[in-house]
Amino acid sequence: MATSHLARRLRHRVDVQDLVTVRNSDEATVESWVSLLSSDEELLPAEIVPLSGREFIASAQMQAGVNTRITLRRWRLDFTERMRIVHPSEGTIYNIKAVLPDPTFRHHVTLMCEAGVNDG
Repeated sequence: MATSHLARRLRHRVDVQDLVTVRNSDEATVESWVSLLSSDEELLPAEIVPLSGREFIASAQMQAGVNTRITLRRWRLDFTERMRIVHPSEGTIYNIKAVLPDPTFRHHVTLMCEAGVNDG
């Protein structure tokens, strides 16, 4: 897949968050979702696609609960299932269930996600 072709499809803007343990003002540890984008970074371009019936059935064999495929231009190499994608303009949160890198061109990463289950 050519990069320019992919770029045309990345019309959504998303944030990537990780669940981290932090200390609050009472020195107690709490888990909190933290953006991986630096404060001066813009939201990441992404393609968000609800899975078709056929894709949904196929994904059930891979990971229960997967209902959305999100493609990002290669931004990080260390996406994990502990992270989530937030689509602020839609108010939707996607839990990452599987990370599928592009082994051929290394232009993008595909995330198989479950929408709206864990809002943190």
